[in-house]
Amino acid sequence: MIAVAQTSSILVPLNDLLRQTLALEPELSACLRRVLQSGWYILGKECQAFEQEFAAYCGVAHCVSVANGTDALELGLRALGVAPGDAVATAANAGGYATTAIRQLGATPLYIDVAPATMTLSPSDLAARLNPSVRAVIATHLYGHMADLPALLAVTDGARVPLLEDCAQAHGASLSARKAGSWGALGCFSFYPTKNLGALGDGGAITTNDAALAARVTSLRQYGWSAKYHSAEYGRNSRLDELQAAILRVKLPHLDRWNARRRHIAAAYSLALAGAAIASPPDSAESYVAHLYVIRTARRDEVRAALRARGIATDIHYPVPDHLQLAAQAFGGEPPTLPVTEQLAREVLTLPCYAELRDDEIATVVDALAALPREVPNA
Repeated sequence: MIAVAQTSSILVPLNDLLRQTLALEPELSACLRRVLQSGWYILGKECQAFEQEFAAYCGVAHCVSVANGTDALELGLRALGVAPGDAVATAANAGGYATTAIRQLGATPLYIDVAPATMTLSPSDLAARLNPSVRAVIATHLYGHMADLPALLAVTDGARVPLLEDCAQAHGASLSARKAGSWGALGCFSFYPTKNLGALGDGGAITTNDAALAARVTSLRQYGWSAKYHSAEYGRNSRLDELQAAILRVKLPHLDRWNARRRHIAAAYSLALAGAAIASPPDSAESYVAHLYVIRTARRDEVRAALRARGIATDIHYPVPDHLQLAAQAFGGEPPTLPVTEQLAREVLTLPCYAELRDDEIATVVDALAALPREVPNA
């Protein structure tokens, strides 16, 4: 058993969005004033400037802003030609956002198991399960870890199936000097406030090097217009507003510094866990931006209670895989067998990890982790 000494209050919150907002308050106030005084609040100069700046940051030719990350996935799939009755291969351990987008199109998710170390899509399982009904593959960069894109693309390119990157948790991550969002046919981002690059509300974007795909997404995000009030096809209303675009422009220059701070925190935690009966995130340098610091342990409830007793907040991302959700039962059929995914759902635990954590808070978590039992980590 893990010894637990009770404490009465939370000393280290899982996240605190106000800290970043207050640190940037002068810049944010100035950009909000600029937008208010412009008299233009949807798809104006701020959106255009942010799209150009974010495309340059990601190393791609095009960025199309949209209302949120789930819309980015849905519109991205639609731009790739996914239609009712098609299958889309994806992981089942990433919170259900890809599944939501797939189902909105009338398509069917084909769930692929994940690699134990990174918890991202397994190239070998993808190769084994891929079939002619699959119209696209979604690779989620989970918890800030980039998926094994070279291996995944070797599978999808061989099958002539487009790969879409879900980059909602990987802003600024790089693999072989290429940013997340620059590898697949499309990259889909969320700017939900908790993300490494977060707005003060919802927001999303799609990145690509394909001009035709960018043009189709640009049409789909605004009713499918080919020109104002002229619909080439029916799209939807999914537009990033000028206020959020201006806020993201303020925050983007800080992203690399924030990611470095997150990596610093993650490294301190992993060092403290050396030899414990806990699997910590793999050290993958620039391909990990520590959106979440997620450990694995078969004794999750005990570890969580021990951390809570020291005033450390935790959470579980994500407790129920997509294929075992109650909503999935409405579509019938037997759920697939995904042993790694299901084991992860029983073992994952998220610790506080964000750029605004104070040094004393980091030390509190490090001390608590160092006090956990030293045993052989889980396989």
